[in-house]
Amino acid sequence: MFDKRVVSVVVLIAAGALSLAACGSEAPVPAQAQKPAGQQSGDSGAVAALVSGTAKANNAPPRTGDWATGSDGTPNTADQGVARKWVQLKADDAGSLGPVVVNGAGLTLYRFDKDAAEPSKSTCNGECAKTWPPVLVTSGSKIFVAGVKKSVVGTVQRDDGTRQVTIGGWPVYRFAKDTKPGETKGQGVGGIWFGVAPSGQKAAARGASAGEPAPQTQSAPEDRQSATSAILFDGKNFSDNEASQGVSGNGCKNVARPHVTSSISTDGSLKLWSEKDCKGRAVVITGDVADLAAVEFDNGVASVFFG
Repeated sequence: MFDKRVVSVVVLIAAGALSLAACGSEAPVPAQAQKPAGQQSGDSGAVAALVSGTAKANNAPPRTGDWATGSDGTPNTADQGVARKWVQLKADDAGSLGPVVVNGAGLTLYRFDKDAAEPSKSTCNGECAKTWPPVLVTSGSKIFVAGVKKSVVGTVQRDDGTRQVTIGGWPVYRFAKDTKPGETKGQGVGGIWFGVAPSGQKAAARGASAGEPAPQTQSAPEDRQSATSAILFDGKNFSDNEASQGVSGNGCKNVARPHVTSSISTDGSLKLWSEKDCKGRAVVITGDVADLAAVEFDNGVASVFFG
């Protein structure tokens, strides 16, 4: 009986010592708390690990993941095994948008209205995926998140079997014409492509409510390529249900039907004029503009200057 009590006391003393040790010193916490990205409809197998913080803060290897480039210097055209080692989802400002999600190279990420979020489904394939490269991961990849909740990040299996990152259920993409940080050339294209907010909703202009997309209306820096053609739509958001007219060439061009244009699709910079022969009031635009009212030029175009 005596021996059993001695053993019990010894056990209690040891347990108490361990408890005091735990209270007296903070247990080590991993610098990179990881958990797998949530799976979406059609997904199976291992998924990428979610890691808090940016790629830089987590010492991602140079020339890998979003930092990988091909021989032509464009993003994510290198060996796919290297390019898919990691991707970054960071809430930031880009152009007139904010917050909007950008990748590790600072390039704006987009969502597609023809996709679905519940359940997740990507419909941009073939030629579409060349213009709008999907953000892809594979088994063993990492997804660095900064300003984006881990709970809204997931993956979905595409028709070709690859796995695409989703935010709020929406598959996310880059735009091939965005080659520099801060560019938002894909914003509003066709009225169906928009920067993706950290929640998965459509990114809005800074200070506006999320879900209300802002058209691209930035003035063109002098080093931007000048447009040589444009399609002018009578309705907003490049509506196929409205009439349209084309204009192209060099220098000043009068439009066939003046003062009816509400949106413009073009791949460079040009100047819009309120009167024929490039006279009157003017504004410079770059790329697609889904709503000319944003630059106070709705139904105001009478001529266009290319060059």
